[in-house]
Amino acid sequence: MEPRPTGYTPAAYGAVTVLVGARNGAYPYANSLLVRGTSASLVVDPSLSLVDDAPPADLVLVSHAHEDHIAGLGRYEVPVHVHHGDLDALRSRAALVSALGLPPDTVDAVDAAMRDEFYVAGRLDAQAFKDGAVFDLGGRTVTVVHLPGHTAGHSGFLVEPDGFLFVADIDLTSFGPYYGDVGSSLVDFETSMRRCAEIDARWYGTAHQKGVIEGAAEFRRRLGAYAGVVEKRDAELLAFLSEPHTPDEIADHRLVYRPHVEGPQIRPVELRTARRHLDRLMGQGRVEEVENGRFRAA
Repeated sequence: MEPRPTGYTPAAYGAVTVLVGARNGAYPYANSLLVRGTSASLVVDPSLSLVDDAPPADLVLVSHAHEDHIAGLGRYEVPVHVHHGDLDALRSRAALVSALGLPPDTVDAVDAAMRDEFYVAGRLDAQAFKDGAVFDLGGRTVTVVHLPGHTAGHSGFLVEPDGFLFVADIDLTSFGPYYGDVGSSLVDFETSMRRCAEIDARWYGTAHQKGVIEGAAEFRRRLGAYAGVVEKRDAELLAFLSEPHTPDEIADHRLVYRPHVEGPQIRPVELRTARRHLDRLMGQGRVEEVENGRFRAA
């Protein structure tokens, strides 16, 4: 295993410093935040970029328990907080891996990668927060905005008075919304995107390549394009279902990943995504089950 680059490029937005990871935060990297008040400071999502150079902080907030958002967590011996929906996964690496829903014969290898490449270890001391929880840093507050769908506990953070909303893995990339884990939800993801669109902020920070977007109008434009990927997946599935197919055949066809992409997560993610779109389209009367587990566009 070749060592990955660490380190970050700081970028200031008011009193919020975005710690931009390698490759503009593209996976396996991610962008972290450092927020300072007059009495305390906190870090959001300590990523791989912070493994060798972690800025001091009085507490850590985690948007969700995925490996790219917690790789640098071991550098902090301070209180750690995450939404209760992701608390078990943050406290236990085994629970984190289990939430990915991988084939049994790949679990050990993925667990080893989490340990060796992302330095993931259970944080039994992690504490749970709820939607609307406020962390007062002195002259500056950070408010939890629960945005489930990507994971059950996925959350954003609104920093005031700066007007900076961190939306984490509602990341506006062309890949589109990811709702392929065991605890993911397409319905919740769409609700969370609508909630983001209702929040007026000066800056909107993403965890990955798109970085920081300035202005509510521009953010909503990009959010609309991002949400449109869900509709494109619906359209592609409906076209494929001009003839009856099973969920396994839909997974082989692929709605999420390009054909050349390989990995233990590909098939289970495609299968869960297919089933979530089938449920959605059947509820809308656009797909029907025609025979023993085979589905066709209505």
